[in-house]
Amino acid sequence: MDYLTAPFRYGFMQNAILAAVLVGVTCAVLGVHVVQRRMAFIGEALAHTTLPGLVIAHLFGWSLSLGGLCAALATALLIGWASRRDAVKEDTAIGVVFTGMFALGVLLMSRTRSYRDLTHMLFGNVLGVTTEDLWFIGGVAAVVLTCLALFHKELELTACDPIYAEVIGLRADLMRFLLLGLVALAVVTGIQTVGVVLTSALLITPAATAALLSDRMPRRMLLGALLATACSVAGLTASYVTETSSGSAIVLCCTAAFMAAYAARSAWHRLRPTAAIPVTKDEPSEVAPA
Repeated sequence: MDYLTAPFRYGFMQNAILAAVLVGVTCAVLGVHVVQRRMAFIGEALAHTTLPGLVIAHLFGWSLSLGGLCAALATALLIGWASRRDAVKEDTAIGVVFTGMFALGVLLMSRTRSYRDLTHMLFGNVLGVTTEDLWFIGGVAAVVLTCLALFHKELELTACDPIYAEVIGLRADLMRFLLLGLVALAVVTGIQTVGVVLTSALLITPAATAALLSDRMPRRMLLGALLATACSVAGLTASYVTETSSGSAIVLCCTAAFMAAYAARSAWHRLRPTAAIPVTKDEPSEVAPA
């Protein structure tokens, strides 16, 4: 046990575990709504479209978090605006905005002197999280989780039956904008820990794993948060012991948990006895005497 707990005696590892848990829990709870609405692609899109904001902030010496947040919110607004009237399908709008913003980020990166200064944006550096970063990540997590708690019923209803939601006075478009904005906030915090490339995995994989284990959304959120926490601790421990990438180790632990849950669910369905359906014979009805 001392061999496993020894890495967390260091200050940078303590900051890393706090940051990974905060980001993991936030993304897992938010990811339940994302998976429910079949918007899994949005996490990857927003993670990549923060690149131009990050590069611009890097070039001018601004805060990387602020630059990524502005780019992510702009992307969310563009996707929501383009798909609000169903003239363009949401997945089409995501694809168009995603490729355009990412191409802009690559173009801006080509203007810098070296790509090495920007590699941490793509792959993250959870071991370099500072106390100021933790305050920012914790503040964003509090905002996202509070909004999800306040608008849980509205988000769930507009996802399951948007027509009925409109009839009773709920704005389905407004709820979609809210969800996109919250995803943008979560993605920006995730970039600091696991980077642009792997942030979408934390947003989707724990929520998808929880969906295999439960049909109720509140229970999915709890299971997703617990899975994200366990995978964060396990991934950081494994990366320290094997001297490998922390972000990749966390995501691989999430993937392993998903595969285990999928295998367990498949085995349960194969082994579960099927109830015998009674077969009844049609009997002639008795005719009442006249």
